[in-house]
Amino acid sequence: MQSSDSMRAQIRTLIVATSVIQLAIGFFTTFISLRVAAANFNTTLAGLILSSYFAGFTWGALRCARIIERVGHIRAYSAFAGSAIAATAAMPILTGPVSWMILRAIVGFGCAVVFVTTESWLNVKAQPRERGRVFSTYMVGNFVALAVGQLLIARIEIQGSKPFHAIEALFALALIMVSTTRAEPPVVTATDKLPYGELARAAPIAVIGCVVNGLLASSFYALVPAWMHDRGVDRKTIALLMLMAVFGGLVFQVPVGRLSDRFDRRIVLVALGLGLAATAITVIFLPRSLPPLVAPAALLGGFISTLYPVCVAIANDCMPADRVLAVSGRLLLISGLGSVVGPLTGTSIMARSGISGLFYFMAVAAGLLALVAAVSCLVMAAPRHRLRTFKILAPHATSLAHDPLGSPSNIPPNSIGAISAER
Repeated sequence: MQSSDSMRAQIRTLIVATSVIQLAIGFFTTFISLRVAAANFNTTLAGLILSSYFAGFTWGALRCARIIERVGHIRAYSAFAGSAIAATAAMPILTGPVSWMILRAIVGFGCAVVFVTTESWLNVKAQPRERGRVFSTYMVGNFVALAVGQLLIARIEIQGSKPFHAIEALFALALIMVSTTRAEPPVVTATDKLPYGELARAAPIAVIGCVVNGLLASSFYALVPAWMHDRGVDRKTIALLMLMAVFGGLVFQVPVGRLSDRFDRRIVLVALGLGLAATAITVIFLPRSLPPLVAPAALLGGFISTLYPVCVAIANDCMPADRVLAVSGRLLLISGLGSVVGPLTGTSIMARSGISGLFYFMAVAAGLLALVAAVSCLVMAAPRHRLRTFKILAPHATSLAHDPLGSPSNIPPNSIGAISAER
């Protein structure tokens, strides 16, 4: 039996290691957008390269449970963190667009397995009375690391192989930390499957909202840095604007979570959709300089990052309590599919209408979500709020804030995240 001090040391190691990986991903996401823009690939190829990470991540989220069941947590973490390192190292050698698509998909797959492994591991190792604090610390660490990753854009020359080496070093550091920890592997149990049709019938607005979230998040974080690079915006300004988007995502979590607990969550979704649409349209008419865009960038990041957790809460209100984990997994995959389509659609729109077209696209998608949520409020009674966690999620498709391998009965209702829903 492990002592409580040993258990806490393992938890700290996992949190720090995952924050290091989030730092790498925060830098990698913006960096690859700038490199694709500098390479002058055609619209379709650029969209495919930017989408490939999300495709790999989504596929990894779908397959990782079986992988972890077969080889265990430590081996799964080591193997797929290693695969992400290898794929990153190959990118400056194999520079063709098809090679980059494949390698980025491998990185996405590896990251999905790493994050699922970490979060299911944390869920088992943390004591029930400490689990909320542990996961709150974990997610705040993720946000801070993502933000620092944006700042690296201003510090490292994006041409050449140095950025790839920096990313490899960060992945390797996390791998060393986790591989050398004295860890007792968690007990692995499989979860029940949830048919997509059952979820769509019970909570259609949650399914639609997760698709829209994936579309908007991937479009914004993948394409806006590339557009700014094409227009000669200096890297420091790009880094600061993306930093503000990440910061906005963190700041919005607590107030939106409280509103979601207090009111009909669909009304909150209407407000988020309208706010996002209004902000996107406002950006179109603002000067393309740093001071006027700081606040809109934070607002866009905040609105985008809170769509998904509100949709998860809506779905959990509509589904039986014993399906919480399955619901989270299904919605993550649905959002991931939207993330794959986002850059493809966005690059096509930008080729015809420029950056204004992208923001109009974001505004229309968010406005349609708000409309569907408003109609749902008018024609359907509000589902009763359950005692659920409002999950604090990072703004990229990199956090699966549920245990995909654990039994629902092992997880208390107020176990993950900082904010619990009221009845």
